[in-house]
Amino acid sequence: MTTASHLDISQFIHEVANAAQLSVGASAAGTDFAGAPTVRFELSSPSGESHTLELSSTMSAELENKTELRQEFENYLQTLARRLRSAAPNLFLTLHGIPLRLEQFRWPYHHSTSGADSFILHGVAQLAEPESPLHAKVAPSLTVTFAEVLPSLEQPYAEGVTYNAVRKTLDLSQLELLKSGNRQPVPVSTRYYSFRQKRFIFNETSNEQRKQFLKAKVFWNSVRLENGKPAWITDPYDAQYLDATLDELRQLARELVNEEFITVDDAGEYASAAPKLVAQSAQFLEKMNASLALLKPKFNEEMRAGHTNM
Repeated sequence: MTTASHLDISQFIHEVANAAQLSVGASAAGTDFAGAPTVRFELSSPSGESHTLELSSTMSAELENKTELRQEFENYLQTLARRLRSAAPNLFLTLHGIPLRLEQFRWPYHHSTSGADSFILHGVAQLAEPESPLHAKVAPSLTVTFAEVLPSLEQPYAEGVTYNAVRKTLDLSQLELLKSGNRQPVPVSTRYYSFRQKRFIFNETSNEQRKQFLKAKVFWNSVRLENGKPAWITDPYDAQYLDATLDELRQLARELVNEEFITVDDAGEYASAAPKLVAQSAQFLEKMNASLALLKPKFNEEMRAGHTNM
């Protein structure tokens, strides 16, 4: 592991990626939304799935000075390697059954240019239904005070909580998926963090809710979108979002195997749909459509129809 006084970020990433069985393509210079310089690395799995890692020019100094950041970076790439073995690696499901592809995020968080005491990030939440134009341009934001909770505002340390905040904001019907539109705010706030327990809590879910979530995830990944490719059902981002442990998710997956909804690999990490789950396809689509209907701003429909006192 590179621990020299001036850490070579490219060498460090190649070493850590190699340990995670990921390959690193050529790096490219970029900029975040505020115009600050970044470096982008294309990481690929043996199966050919890829993921863009974008880091600020100051990341080298952060890694050099903090051993815990280097360890978390290694954990991030190990987790990424498992995600890239799954169907649709950038697909994330909401509790209400809406599949999203979270993409085009411009890392890292940067100071708000509007003068607010906050950090901002831009990205897109795209409905993962094939050929759907519906999406939300999102602007996750966190206060300077809350930023101190995170180890760093760089992608490996803030990605999970940011994606879960997007999902939670959609759960609360505070985002609208549109064919086009302005950027919509996503608060990444202390409402999702327990200072007493020192952990994030996005949802308090029952085992039944978690089982329904796993069934829906396998449907969207393994049936609807990727034609039988297994879905990763022990994703730490999902565990945080559901307030569950990975062992709890594995146990619930075993129950779904016994109920003949899914099949899993020997490690209990990747699942494919069994015929019984495929037979419920219409139910998952109906749930998605019902949830999307709830996101539509009813007052706009009333105004279009002339039913307003304004």
